[in-house]
Amino acid sequence: MISFALSLPCIVFFSLQTKIGESVKKCDPHIGLLHRGTEKLIEYKTYLQALPYFDRLDYVSMMCNEQAYSLAVEKLLNIQAPPRAQWIRVLYGEMTRILNHIMGVTTHALDIGAMTPFFWMFEEREKMFEFYERVSGARMHAAYVRPGGVHQDLPVGLMDDIYEWCKNFSIRIDEVEEMLTNNRIWKNRTVDIGVISAEDALNYGFSGVMLRGSGIKWDLRKSQPYDKYDEVEFDIPIGSKGDCYDRYLCRVEEMRQSLRIMHQALNKMPEGEIKVDDAKIAPPKRSEMKTSMESLIHHFKLYTEGYQVPPGSTYTAVEAPKVRPHHISAGLDKMSKGHMLADVVAIIGKEVIIDQESRFRRAILEYKNMNFVLSLFSFFFF
Repeated sequence: MISFALSLPCIVFFSLQTKIGESVKKCDPHIGLLHRGTEKLIEYKTYLQALPYFDRLDYVSMMCNEQAYSLAVEKLLNIQAPPRAQWIRVLYGEMTRILNHIMGVTTHALDIGAMTPFFWMFEEREKMFEFYERVSGARMHAAYVRPGGVHQDLPVGLMDDIYEWCKNFSIRIDEVEEMLTNNRIWKNRTVDIGVISAEDALNYGFSGVMLRGSGIKWDLRKSQPYDKYDEVEFDIPIGSKGDCYDRYLCRVEEMRQSLRIMHQALNKMPEGEIKVDDAKIAPPKRSEMKTSMESLIHHFKLYTEGYQVPPGSTYTAVEAPKVRPHHISAGLDKMSKGHMLADVVAIIGKEVIIDQESRFRRAILEYKNMNFVLSLFSFFFF
C-alpha cells in the first residue's frame, strides 16, 4: 500500500495504490473536502454580487463559468442578450477554452518530463490574460459576462490584436506538435496508457475530452447550442483508442477548432448594444446618468438591491473545457490497473487536474418566497 499524489487540501486529490512490484493492482482515489462554500455564501448576495464567485470555482475557466451562470439567470428572467454580446461571449468562451487546453497539454508534458512546451505556450497564455485585462480590468477573475449581456464593450483595437494573435498562435500549436506528437518518448509514455472504452466512458459518466477521446462525438455546443454557437462551423475531434495519446490529440485539435470559432466570431461581430435595454436588469450608461434622474435612481437601486427574479427553476449547461473529476476518480482504478506506477502520473496529468470546486458546468437556480437557493453541480477538482 502506497500513498500517491499530494495530500495538500488545496490539491484535493489523494489516492492509495496497492502495488505488486511496480505494477498497480488497485487504485483507491479520494476526493478532498476543501471547498469555498459558494452555495451558502451567495444565498446572501444579489444575483450580480454572486457572479464573481463563479470565476473562482475554476480559476482556469473563468468566463465559461460566468457564461453558464448568466445563461441560467437570463432563462429565469426570460431575456436574451443582444447579438453583439452573444458573439463576445463566444469569442471569450473559446479563448478561455484555449487557456484550459494550454494548461492541460503543457503541464501534462511537464509531468512526463517535457519542459519546453510549457514555456512556449505559457507565453501565449499571458497574451490571452492581457486580452482579459483589456476588456474587464482583471487578468483572471474578470466578472465580465453578466446576466443580460457583458459588462462593457470591446475597446478600440482589441479585435485587431486578437486577430493577429490568432494568426500567430496556430504556429505555436504547430511547434508543440512538432516536439510532441511524433516524439518517441512521448508516444511511449502515452500510447495504450489509461485506455478507457466508449462504453466504460459512458458508464462512468465521463464528459469533455475524456468522453470524446474514447470515440464518442458529444459536445454541447453542437447538441444543445447556446448564445451564437449554432451560427459557427467547427468540427468535434474524437479519438479511436481512448488512451492518453488520443486525449492529447483531441485537446490539440480542439485548440485549432477554437481558433476557427474565434475567427468566425471576429468576422461576424455586429455593431450594437452589449447589454439588454432594461434598466431594471442592466445599469444605464454613464452619459445617461449625468442627465437623467431616472437613470441615476435605476443605477442606485440596481447595485444596492439587485433585480427581482420570478419564482421558478431552470437547468442550464455549457460545454466547459474540463471534465467531471468525481467521475474520473471512479474510472481511475480501471484506467491505471496493470500499469506501472509512473504511468499513473501520465493518466492523472491528462485529466487536467486543477483544484477546489473548479468545475461549474451545470446550474439549477431556484427563487421561491424570497429565499435564494443556488444548487451547483460543481465538483471538487483534485
